[in-house]
Amino acid sequence: MADLKKRNQADRPPYARIRQMKRGSYDKETAYRVLDTGLVAHVGFLHEERPMVIPMAYARSGDTLYLHGASTTRLVKEDAAGLPMCLTVTMVDGLVAARAAFHHSMNYRCAIVHGTSRIIEDPDEQTKALAAITDHLMPGRWDECRPMTGKELKATGVLSMSIDQVSTKIRAGAPGDDEEDLELDIWAGVVPITTALGMPISDPHVANGTDFPASVRRAKQKFA
Repeated sequence: MADLKKRNQADRPPYARIRQMKRGSYDKETAYRVLDTGLVAHVGFLHEERPMVIPMAYARSGDTLYLHGASTTRLVKEDAAGLPMCLTVTMVDGLVAARAAFHHSMNYRCAIVHGTSRIIEDPDEQTKALAAITDHLMPGRWDECRPMTGKELKATGVLSMSIDQVSTKIRAGAPGDDEEDLELDIWAGVVPITTALGMPISDPHVANGTDFPASVRRAKQKFA
C-alpha cells in the first residue's frame, strides 16, 4: 500500500501532491462525494501576479465544475485564454478536544481540485451550467423559476473548470492523545458541528397560503 501511494504521488505535479498522506487520498469518488455535498467553493488563482482566493457557488457535472460569478468580476474578465486554478471545498464536522493542547484538532472533509478554467460563452452551455449550479443548492429549483432573460445571461459570468487533479483530506473520530495521558482527569472528546437549513422565511410578496416548493424540502434533506 505504501508503494502504491508513492507511485500515485510521483504521477502528479508537485503542486498537486499531498504532503501528509495519513489523512490524504487521491480517490476520485471520495472527492466527488465531498464536492456534491458542499455549499461554497473557495477558488484560488493569480491576478496581476498576486494570489487571490474568492468564494463561489458551484456545481459538478461529471469531471467538470461550473462556477458562478458576475460577468464583471476579475476572474471572469481575465479568463478569456483560460486560467490555472485551485478549488477547495471544506466541511467541518466537529471540534476535537484532546487532553493535550498539542492534539487538539477538527474532524473535517476537504476536497482539493486543480484544473484549468474557461469562460462559457455558448448560451446553451451557459444555461445548462446555471441550471446545474441552481439545482446543486436547491434540487429542482431551476424548473420552478421563470426562464432567464438575455440581459440576465449577459450579466452573469459562468466558468467551466476541468478536474485535472483531485485529492481529499479527511479526519474523523476521537482525539489522538498519547497513551500516557489517557488516565489524566481531563475531559476529551468531539463536539459535533452540524449543518442544517432552518425554517424558510417567505418573501413579503408571497401570497398567503402558498406552500413551500419541493426544492426547499429537497435542499433540507440534502444538507441535513
